[in-house]
Amino acid sequence: MATTNIWQQFKSLIPEGGRTVVTVTANNGNGTSTATLRDGTVVVVRGETVGAGQKAFVQDGEVKGAAPELAQYEAEV
Repeated sequence: MATTNIWQQFKSLIPEGGRTVVTVTANNGNGTSTATLRDGTVVVVRGETVGAGQKAFVQDGEVKGAAPELAQYEAEV
């Protein structure tokens, strides 16, 4: 039976965990990749499906797929 709690219905629409875009710097050969966040922090994530030098989506410490190369703009408000 489906829940009638509106808050629970709303929460079910939002995926668990945050998604981050990283630049893959190396595939380590052991099922992990080394990647760099936008702020320069280096992280090791699970998965080697995206090649070095490409952008990837990472969710819960795992590579979920390739991310598009889009221009980045900064605006001060």
